[in-house]
Amino acid sequence: MIDGSDMYGRAPFLDTLTDEARTAFAQLGTRSTFAVGDVLISEGDHVQELLVLHEGVVKVTARLDGERAALMDIKIAGDVVGEVAAMDLGPRSATVTACGDGAATIIPRHELLPFLLANPETVLPLIGVFCCRLRRSDRWRLEFAGYPVLVRLARVIVELAMSYGRRERNAVRIDVNLSQSEFAALTGSTTHTVHKMLAQLRRDGIIETGERKTHVLDLARLCQVARLSLPVF
Repeated sequence: MIDGSDMYGRAPFLDTLTDEARTAFAQLGTRSTFAVGDVLISEGDHVQELLVLHEGVVKVTARLDGERAALMDIKIAGDVVGEVAAMDLGPRSATVTACGDGAATIIPRHELLPFLLANPETVLPLIGVFCCRLRRSDRWRLEFAGYPVLVRLARVIVELAMSYGRRERNAVRIDVNLSQSEFAALTGSTTHTVHKMLAQLRRDGIIETGERKTHVLDLARLCQVARLSLPVF
């Protein structure tokens, strides 16, 4: 990760806690490991558990109809997933799948709620998780309506680079494996259109793709395409 939060101000949940609260929170739940492709949460399940990611990257998808799944978000170490069902007793609203090997703590509702009541300083950071999700959702809807696909795609890649990227010589390697259909879901476009836009960015020498890996070769030019200021890091 290039820095501790993305260009829209999102920081992993654990990073928003005080040292004391983080230590207390770490005493909850059961530690578990997972491998690439493992489903950590299944949409529709009635399980009230919060998952805290310690290692690895996961993707959050939801069914648009009986067959298609749309990519809703990506979570990294320090983030939490499953917070909605853990708080409101409703069914899981999305599926969470591991993009690689990792580790998480599973915290059942009957442990989480007493902890939040006894440690009110942790409530605001958890509310921040909800607020961040709403802000991102609102921003994506506005961008879908106001920008062409190339700009939306460039913005998604910039965000991925800033949140999940690793420096490699003169490039930034994005440590999240996304298919073209998943890029399409993140940009509100079609796979065919995303294929053409990625090809254009490759021809322009801005990115390089292969084996579901993306390298940003020229972040400054990518930001120009995205109509964004170059992030400072």
